[in-house]
Amino acid sequence: MLRSDAGEAAAALPPVARLVLTGEAGYYIVTGLWPVLHMGSFEAITGPKVDDWLVKMVGLLAATIGSTLAVAVRHRRWGAEVRTLAILSALSFAAIDLRYALSGRISPIYLADAVVELMIIALLGTTILLARRRSA
Repeated sequence: MLRSDAGEAAAALPPVARLVLTGEAGYYIVTGLWPVLHMGSFEAITGPKVDDWLVKMVGLLAATIGSTLAVAVRHRRWGAEVRTLAILSALSFAAIDLRYALSGRISPIYLADAVVELMIIALLGTTILLARRRSA
């Protein structure tokens, strides 16, 4: 068992979680940097945007989350803070995607992102539940 910086026991990173977190990290880095690097192609797929600066800010935040998850995977971290960041980030993106794509405010292409985010939540949630059952 690993020890966190605070000295408390840290859970080992399960192989499935490692795979999902690696995918989530890469997905957030790529999709986050995309509008920053080439807004034209981003808008061609996702539709026109009013506030480019806001799209770029959200993109940079997504890339930051992805980078943080990548660091966690690299160091085999699976503590509460990593689980919380991974699941709540996916939940936040899915909630916005569903709310605004279903109402017609944003492009239906965002429903595809919602599916990805919900799969991340399901896979990580299942991994957490199985780990708890094994340790009980």
